[in-house]
Amino acid sequence: MKKFLVLLLAITFAIGLTACSAEKEEAKPEKKETEEAAEPAANPKSVMYKFYMNLVSSINEADAELNAYEGEEDSKAQAELKAAASESAAAVAAKVEGLEVPAELEDQKADLEAALSDIAESYKLKAEELKKDAPALDTADEKFAQGEEKIGAAFESLDMNRPSLAKEL
Repeated sequence: MKKFLVLLLAITFAIGLTACSAEKEEAKPEKKETEEAAEPAANPKSVMYKFYMNLVSSINEADAELNAYEGEEDSKAQAELKAAASESAAAVAAKVEGLEVPAELEDQKADLEAALSDIAESYKLKAEELKKDAPALDTADEKFAQGEEKIGAAFESLDMNRPSLAKEL
């Protein structure tokens, strides 16, 4: 009988320890969840890529008429598209000016802000030139190339390949 009581007490003790240890294990995941809730440091390459893709999509949202004008080979059809292309270029300039460089790209901020300024200026120049009878977009294209060069420099500072903004638009 004594052996039976000892065995029963041992089993009860083991069950009690198992129950207590299970409660402690459940408490640990709660700690991990709060630790995971703290946002990890952002990868600058990822932030740069997202910023660049946001720039591309912002421009592409508003430049359809401008692209149609620039792609048209017939001068009569181009003349018909000129007013809409001018409005499109002005809209792109406004969208680009509204973009902000993420705080995580502090080291590249100067290059990226200068690039955004150059790109916006190039679209403003296009908008103004398209209001003329014989628009010349060479100056605007040069300004765009300067902005594209500055974006490339920012990418290279993060050991990333230079993108071609002109090809993506």
